Amino acid sequence: MRKLTYYVACTLDGFIGDPHGDASSMFQFVDEEYAAFMNTEYPDTIPAPFRESVGLADVPNKRFDTVIQGLGSYRLALDAGITSPYAHLREIVATRSLTESPDPNVELVAGDLVARVRELKAEDSSLGIWLCGGAQVAGQLVDEIDELVIKAYPQVYGSGMPMFGAGFGIHDFALEDVRSFSNGVVVRTYTRKR
Repeated sequence: MRKLTYYVACTLDGFIGDPHGDASSMFQFVDEEYAAFMNTEYPDTIPAPFRESVGLADVPNKRFDTVIQGLGSYRLALDAGITSPYAHLREIVATRSLTESPDPNVELVAGDLVARVRELKAEDSSLGIWLCGGAQVAGQLVDEIDELVIKAYPQVYGSGMPMFGAGFGIHDFALEDVRSFSNGVVVRTYTRKR
C-alpha cells in the first residue's frame, strides 16, 4: 500500500499562508543550505519550471509519482501561465469549480476525493503520493495521511490559513525525524499511529 505524505511549509503557529493564502514571506528562508536539503531529499516537490535551473531536470523521482492539491494551490501556477506545475508527476487537482482540465497531465477530481486517494494508494508503485495543499484538501484527507513532513519556518502569523481546514478531531502521529537549519527552519517528519 502506497502512502500519502503531507509535505507542507508552515509558520511556527501552524499556518500555511496568511488569511488570503499567501505564503511568500516564507521564501526568505530558502537559503543555500536549506535549498540543498530540499533538492536532495525532496526533488520531486520542486516545480517543473525551476527544476532545470537547480540542476534537477533529469533527476528521476525519488519519493513521489503523484501530487494532489486544491484549486487554490493550483491557481498560483495557472495565474503564472503554467498549466502543469509538476509535469514530472501525475497531477490531481481537487476542484468543483474548474470543470475542464487545462492540461492533459492534470486530472480534476470533483467527486469523492477520499475514494480517489484510496484508489491511488492501492496502485502498485514504489513511490508515494504527495499532498501539496491546501487546507481544505488536507482537512478532507486527514484520515488518509500516513506521513507528515512539516517544514516549520521561524515566523508567527497569528491568524491565516491553517494546515488543516477541518473540524475538531484527534489524529495521532509519531515523531520519526527532526532536522534543523541555520536559518531557523525545522523539518519534522511524523508517521501515522494506526
